[in-house]
Amino acid sequence: MTVIKYTGSFPTSPVKVLILEPFLEQSISSIMWSCIALSLLCMGLAGCTEKAATSALLEHTAADFNEKLHSGKTMFIYFQQQVSSTISLFLVELEQSADALKYYGVLVGKVNCNKEPVLGYCTEEKALNTAFLFRGGKEFLGFNLDTVFDVNSIVSEVLFSILREEIKYVHTESDLLAMEKAARGKKNIALGYVSNLGTPEHRSMMETAYVYGSKYQFSLITGGPVLNHLGLDEKSRSSQVWFLHCGAHSGSKTSEHCPSTRMSKPLSTLGIHSFLQLMEAPLVYEVYDDPSSVQSPQFPYQDTPQVFLFSRPATKQEDLDTATALAWRLRGLALLVLVHKQSPAVKTPDEYNAAYRLPEKGSEVKYLTSNSPDELLALFKNQEEEEEVDDDKPPRMNSEFHNLDDEIVVSAFENRLNLPDSDSLTQLTSDNFHATVAQSSLTVALFHLPWEAVSKTFLSSYIDVAERLEGSEVQMTVVNCAEWTDLCAAESGASPPFPFQPVTVFPAVLLLRPEESAQHYGGMLGTEALHRFIALSQPAFPAILSTQEEVTSFLQEVPHLGPAGYKPDRALGLFETQADAGVRPFIEAAKSLRGEVLTGLLTDGLAEKWAAQHNVDLPAVLAFPSWDTHTRPSALPSSTSAEEFLSRISNALLHPLPELTVENLPSFLSQGKGLLLLFVGEEEDEIGRRQNQALLDEMRGLVELGGQRMEPYLVCWIHLGRTPAGMSVLGSYLGSMPPLPALVLAHLPTGSEIYQYTPNTPIVASSVLQWVQRVEDGTDSAAGMLGGDSWPPASELLDFLKIMDMQVPEFRQQPAPKATVEKGAAVEKAGDPSSSKYTHTEL
Repeated sequence: MTVIKYTGSFPTSPVKVLILEPFLEQSISSIMWSCIALSLLCMGLAGCTEKAATSALLEHTAADFNEKLHSGKTMFIYFQQQVSSTISLFLVELEQSADALKYYGVLVGKVNCNKEPVLGYCTEEKALNTAFLFRGGKEFLGFNLDTVFDVNSIVSEVLFSILREEIKYVHTESDLLAMEKAARGKKNIALGYVSNLGTPEHRSMMETAYVYGSKYQFSLITGGPVLNHLGLDEKSRSSQVWFLHCGAHSGSKTSEHCPSTRMSKPLSTLGIHSFLQLMEAPLVYEVYDDPSSVQSPQFPYQDTPQVFLFSRPATKQEDLDTATALAWRLRGLALLVLVHKQSPAVKTPDEYNAAYRLPEKGSEVKYLTSNSPDELLALFKNQEEEEEVDDDKPPRMNSEFHNLDDEIVVSAFENRLNLPDSDSLTQLTSDNFHATVAQSSLTVALFHLPWEAVSKTFLSSYIDVAERLEGSEVQMTVVNCAEWTDLCAAESGASPPFPFQPVTVFPAVLLLRPEESAQHYGGMLGTEALHRFIALSQPAFPAILSTQEEVTSFLQEVPHLGPAGYKPDRALGLFETQADAGVRPFIEAAKSLRGEVLTGLLTDGLAEKWAAQHNVDLPAVLAFPSWDTHTRPSALPSSTSAEEFLSRISNALLHPLPELTVENLPSFLSQGKGLLLLFVGEEEDEIGRRQNQALLDEMRGLVELGGQRMEPYLVCWIHLGRTPAGMSVLGSYLGSMPPLPALVLAHLPTGSEIYQYTPNTPIVASSVLQWVQRVEDGTDSAAGMLGGDSWPPASELLDFLKIMDMQVPEFRQQPAPKATVEKGAAVEKAGDPSSSKYTHTEL
C-alpha cells in the first residue's frame, strides 16, 4: 500500500521530492518516451508537415547495404525488383513506417535491384513479396507483404520480432498464475489483449513495451480462457490492457493472483503511457487542507478525477483502511485523497463525508453525502461509460468505417472513388442476353449490385480475369441487378426462358453455354481461383479420347488458359463401349466436376489396353491426383449413379496429408471431421526444411499407423510462411502463439473443445496416436474452446437484417408483386408478425 502524507497543496512541482521519489527510477524511460511522444504528436499535427516531408526512408546501394549490415545495425529492408500497384502502395506505407521506427533505432530502407543488385536477395523470387529484418549483421526474419501491409502492421511486426524473447504469452489461468508468482516482489506486469496482430492496438502495445520493457514485464494474449478470468465479456472483446500489481506484493494474500487494474480508455500508445503513469501514483494521498484548496492534479495525472474522503481523529485508522479499499477499486478511474478534518484549514461542513472534482479546467469541488463506497464507484464508472459513448457527437463516415471489423466494407468504402475500368466486359441486359450467350461457346456472367460492398470489391478481381482472358473464346460479361431486375429474377415470362434460377445472393458468377443450364461458380472470390475455374471449365467434359497421343496429351498438358505452373486433378473413365451402363452416369459426374477436375473417356480397344496396363477390370475409373508425383493412378470401380462416381473420384483425389490454405479450408471443414492440425513455421535454411519434412513424414506415418482409428479425423498441416492467416487461427485456438511446431485437435464433431499436443515434445507418430486416444478417453484436458458460429454485425451500419425487419411491415401494406421463387424456398405468411424475424449464422 502506497500512502503519502502531504501538508501543502496537491503535488505540482518537481521540488516536492516526497511525491516524485517513486517516479525517479523511470527517468530514463520518460526521456525516451518524451522523444517518441513528441514525434507521434508531431506527425498528427498539420504544423509538422515540413518535418514529415523529410522521410527517414533511404534507397541504399548494394555497398551501402553491405556496410550497414556489417556494422550490426537493425534494418528493415525491401528489395524492389518490379513496380506494381501493390508494391507502390506498400512503399508508401514503408516510407511512413521509416519515420516511426527510427525512434526505436531501426533503419528502414529499400534497395532498387534494377540499379544495385544484392546477391541472395535481388535474384531470389521469394524476395518479390518479402521484406527482411536484419540484426547483428545477418538476416533475422522475413515478412510476407501480406502481413506488413500498412504502417501499423510494419511497426508492430518489427518491434514484435525484436521483443519476442522478452514478451511472454499466456493463454490459460495456470500460465498467468505462474507468471505472477515469478514476478511477485520484483516487477509489475502489463498484460495486453489485441484482437488481431498487426493492428494499431498491437502497434501501441509493442511501442510501449519497447520503452518500458526493462521496468515492467509485458505479456500478450490473443484470446482464450484467460480472458474469462480477467472478466472480459465474450460479446465485447475489444483490445484491452491490464496492470497486475505484483511488484509490491510478495507475501501470501487472500488470492493467489496479483491485484489487477483494467485500462478503461481506448487502447493507444499515449493512452497506455498515461495509464502506466497513473498506476505508479500513490494509492492514497493524505492532506490537511480543505478540498477547495487542494490543487488539481498536474502532469501526468491532469486528466484524472479526484475523490476526497474525510477522516476524523477518533476513527483515523478505520478511515485510512476504508480509503485504501476504495482506492483499489477506483484505481485507474480516479485519485483518492484522504482529508484530515482535525486541521483547522478544513472548512467542509460535517454533513458531507465525500467530495470529487472532475479534470475539466476550472472544475469546482462537488460535495456529497455518500452512504457506501459503491455509490462513489458507480459515479465514476457511469461517467466513464458516458465518455466512451457520446451520442451528442455526430459520427464521421471515414472514422466509422475504419473502426469496423468487416474488411470488405472498409475496402469498398476506401476505394469508392476508384471505379474500375470495365471496357473488357460486355454489359448484359434482358434485351441482349440470349443473343450474346449464343455467340460464344462459354460466357461468364457476373451478377452484382453496384452499391453492395462484396460486389464492389470483387469487381476488380473479375476485371483482372477478363483482361487475362482477352482474345480467348471466353466471353466475360456483367449484369447490373439493380437495373435489370427482370433478368436477375429470371422471370418465367421471358421467351426463350433464362437458363438459370433467380439470383438471390450477390455477387454471383454463372458459366453459360448455348442450350445448357447455367453452371454456378462457388469458389473463392479472387482472381486466381476464378481464373483457374474458368480454365478447367473450357475443355469438353468428359473429353472423348480415341488415340494414345490424345491420352498422353490429356494427362500431361495444362489447359492453355490456366495459371502458370498449375497442375489439375484428372480422372479417366474406362468402358467397353459407348453403350456401357456406366457411361451416362460418368458423363453426368464429369459435368458436375467441371472447373475442378479434368475428365476423359476411353472405350473399345484403347480402354482394354489401359485396363490391362493398370491391372483393372472394365469398366473402371483411373484417378490422377495433382499432388501425386508417381505415374500410377488410383483404380476405382465403376458405378451406376453419378453421385457414387462423384464420391469415389473426390475421395481418391484427396491428399492423405493436405496442406490447409485460406482457399481450401471451407471444403475440408465441410467434411465434418475433426482437424488434427500441425502448424509449422517458415524455414529459414536447409536445416529448417529438413525438420519440417521430418514432421510431415511422421504425420504420414500417423495416418498409416492409425488406420481406421484415424477415420474421424482429417490429418492436415498449415505452413505459416505461405499462409500467414494461420497465425491468427492458432492464436484464436489457444489464446496465444505457442512455440512451433504446434499440433492441435479442433473442430471435433462431438464438441467445441480444442486440445493441444504437449508443447516442446517430439512429434512422433506413436506418441501422437496415444495422445489422440487420451483425448477420446477424456483424460486429456482441453486447451481452449471454439467461438460461437453466430457472429453479430460489427456495427449498427452493417445490421442489414435489423434494417429489413424495420422495413418489412411497410412493404406488406402494399400488394405483393409476383416473384419467381426457387423450388424448396420457404414462403412467409403475409401478416404474420412472427415472420418478420430473421435469423442468420456465418461459418
